[in-house]
Order: sequence, then structure tokens, then C-alpha cells
Amino acid sequence: MSSVNSTHSHPSAFILTGIPGLEAVHIWISLPFCAMYLITFFGNCIILYIIKTEKSLHEPMYYLLSMLAATDLVLSTSVTPKMLAIFWFHSREIYFDSCLIQMFFIHCFSFIESGVFLAMAFDRYVAICNPLRHLAILSTSVIIRIGLAILIRGVVISIPFCFLLVRLPFCSNRVIMFSYCGLGNVAKLACGDTLINTVYGLTVSILLMGFDLTFIALSYVMILRVVFRFKSTEARLKAFSTCISHICVILMFYMLGFFTFLTNRFGHNFPLYVHVIMANLYFLLPPMFNPIVYVVKTKQIRSQVLQIINFNRS
Repeated sequence: MSSVNSTHSHPSAFILTGIPGLEAVHIWISLPFCAMYLITFFGNCIILYIIKTEKSLHEPMYYLLSMLAATDLVLSTSVTPKMLAIFWFHSREIYFDSCLIQMFFIHCFSFIESGVFLAMAFDRYVAICNPLRHLAILSTSVIIRIGLAILIRGVVISIPFCFLLVRLPFCSNRVIMFSYCGLGNVAKLACGDTLINTVYGLTVSILLMGFDLTFIALSYVMILRVVFRFKSTEARLKAFSTCISHICVILMFYMLGFFTFLTNRFGHNFPLYVHVIMANLYFLLPPMFNPIVYVVKTKQIRSQVLQIINFNRS
């Protein structure tokens, strides 16, 4: 049997290709990706700084927004620096343990972000449908418990991804035709049966995201029922304005996520580089647009950002 077909527990390292088929233009592709990451990093850091320092923003909505900003920072940072290292320095090798850690963070914080969106939808429901008890229902202690529950859910669901991968024997092929370590990308290199990995990954993703999306939709259905009962047009518009930023970031996250999922599963006619670019954008576009949307749509945050800009100019 040739060495190509030989197996062992797992290789010491894998080789990431970046974007297959576009190696000649990696440096040019890296420029917009780098710009998006810088906007993501500084935009979310500014959101966190403003919410931490401005006491008037110490409310449920902004606590949840700070969770979203922190999640976006971790999610984008788990993928982008290594991707840019591949583009700029041809640093393609990634150790097996580092690959597992990256895979864990990708899946874990994707699930956490979905959970934060669900919590934000519940916050908007309470704020509009039961405004007098909003702060009593979603007290600081409750928000902390919600955040811990979302974190624990993401960790508990993501840990089996790593264990299921470690148990597999791997062939001598170490080349991952992607720019990061995803469960499906790494499992393709295994010589053993990956059915359990595939079933667990699909089942967890569909059930968890489906659960979150269902209750997000129910929250907004109930919000709309209450809003349309308002007699004042001004009151309706004010209620809608408090939800529009949340709806925008939800649509960006889930639409791009589903498009990426469908492209990878059923878009066999698309070139591989299309799959890789779409997957990378999933980790860059939503985290980049989230702080922009909230700065534009949220008066309190926008005023604080303008104060920072004016202070730096003076």
C-alpha cells in the first residue's frame, strides 16, 4: 500500500491553501478582507468602550449589544489573522491542536451569536409589550444568567465536534482546501467513517439555528400585534425604530449563513473559490456591519461616537 493511503491517529499539522484557484491574487483579496477586519475590530471595541463608560447605557438592550460585540470580535479574530498570514506570509501550516481550537471557536461563537440574537429579540418583546416591567424582568442579574446560559450552550454543543474529530484516523493527505479549519473541511481528510460527524454537525446546526429563528420570529410577530394596536402613528414609528437595527443584523447574519450553508452543500457547480470566499465573508461581513448599524440607528450610541470624534478633533 502506498504512503498516500497510509493512516495514523492524526497528523502533527495541516496545510491550509487559502483560496484555491486564486493564489495569484491572494495579496489583492487580502486588502478588502483586512479592511473589513479592521472596521470590525475597532467598531466593536468602540461599542464595548462606550457601553462600559456611559452609565446611561447600562440597560438590558446595551448589555446584550456588548455581548454581541464581544462575540463578533472573537468570531472574526478566530479566522481572519490566520487567513491574512496565509495571504501575506504564505504561513499555510497549522498545528493539529491549533486547528481543533480554531474549529471549536468558530462553531461555539457562531452558536453564541445566534443565542444573543434570540435574547435581543426577547428584550425587544418585553420592552414594547411590557414596558413598565422591562427593567424588573430583565434585571442585571437576569441578563448575566442569560449570557452564561448562551455561553454554556455554545460550549457544550461545540465540544463534541472536537472529540468526534480526534477519534478519526487520518490519511497522509494534510492539505485542507480552505483558509480555516471547519469540521467538514478537516473531516474530509479522514480515512475512517465520518457519518457520525456529519449527522451531528447537521443536526445540531439545523435544530439550534431553527430553534433560535423560530422564537425570534415569534417575538416579532407578537411585537407587531402590539404595535399595530397603537393609536398614534408616532408611537408605532418609535416602536419600529427600536427594532429596526436588530432586524438588520439578524437578516445579515442568518441570510449569509444560510447562503453559505446551501452553497457548500448543494452548490457543486460553483468553483471551490466561491465556497471559500462566501465562508470567509460570513465571518467578516456581519461582525463589520453590526457596529455600523447600531451606531447609525441608535441615538445614544451615535451621540457618544460623535462626542469621541469631536474630542479627538479639538
